Parts: sequence; C-alpha cells; structure tokens
Amino acid sequence: MIARRRHCAPVTQGRFITFEGGEGTGKSTQAARLVERLRARGLEVVQTREPGGSPGAEDIRAIALNGDAGRWSALTETLLMFAARSDHLERTIRPALDAGRWVVCDRFSDSSRAYQGVGGGTPAEFIEVLDGTIVGATQPDLTLIFDLPVELGLERAFGRGLFETRFESKGLEFHERLRKGFLDIAARYPERCAIVDADGDQEAVAVRVWAAVEARLL
Repeated sequence: MIARRRHCAPVTQGRFITFEGGEGTGKSTQAARLVERLRARGLEVVQTREPGGSPGAEDIRAIALNGDAGRWSALTETLLMFAARSDHLERTIRPALDAGRWVVCDRFSDSSRAYQGVGGGTPAEFIEVLDGTIVGATQPDLTLIFDLPVELGLERAFGRGLFETRFESKGLEFHERLRKGFLDIAARYPERCAIVDADGDQEAVAVRVWAAVEARLL
C-alpha cells in the first residue's frame, strides 16, 4: 500500500506595521493597544521596538539612547541604529513574518530618516543606501505616523519621567524639524503611510489607529 503524501497548506506571510512620530505622541501606548486588539481577532502578533527588539539590538539601544545630547554625531547614530536594525530584522522581524505572524514595531527606518537625517543632517542618500542593503524588501505594510504639536509632545515626554532622554533634550528647533520630517515622509510614501492625529485622549486616538489598520490591511 502506497502512503499518500500529506500536503500542508502554505504559511501566509505576516503583516508588518510600524509606529512612527516625535517624542510624547503616545505611539508606544497605542502600539500596545493595537496588539491587544489584533490578538483578540485571533491573530498571532509580535510586539517589538527600535532601537532594540533582539538581545544584540537592546545592547545597542542602551548605548545609543543614553548620555548627553551631543554624545554621538548624526552619522555615528545612523550607523548604530542600522546595526541594531540589522540584528532585529535577522532575529525577530523576518522569522515572525515568515511564520505568518503580524509584527507591530514601535519605530523603524523612518525614525532614522527623521532623527538622524532631517534632524541631525545625515545625508538622505546615505540612509537610503543603508535601508536598501539592510532592510531590503522587508518594508512595512503600514506605517502609522503620529502627529502632535511639538510643545505638547515634549510636555508629555518629560512628564513621564523617562530615563532615555537624550533625544528629548535636543531642543525645540530639533523637534520641529522632526515633525516636519515625519510629515514629509508620509507625503513621500503615501502607499504605506497614514497620519494619525495624536491629539486627544487614548480612546479617541485608538479609534483613529484602528480605522487606518482596518482600511489598509483588514
């Protein structure tokens, strides 16, 4: 008797959602809320962050985010962030997506474009070369860009009593450039970016987040 070969259904590739925005916009809180809602729908979801998200990347995070505001040049920061991103992709993001899980990530390459590029002055061409080499085809399916007046965002950020305050302490002009940088990114990549009005209470913002996810991915 010849045994029949059992065919397994192919694993569906997971979806990749990134949360972006300036300091104090509430994106980390909303990322956690979205993860809960997606899991409630029966989806397997990996919640992660940048810099960080893997043991090696978390070590780089501790170096990159602490210390004086001028500790690193923008170019050095860029290299640190992409080194962390490379490890994060290899060890966390790509394995999860290949297994059919959804990945929700607090910050990704657009933060390098905004913080080290627009904010710090690293040439955009250099960042895109790194992104093309390290991130490659693993681009987000949806990027939610949280927009909030800078003064309000910084007030929220400092009010949290965070320990990682190196970027938060860079000054109002830096953060104004960041805000414009993120909005410009949304305009440049409309196929994957959605701007979320981050002003208002958590429930109101969560409704806006879910509307964007539902419209684009569900």
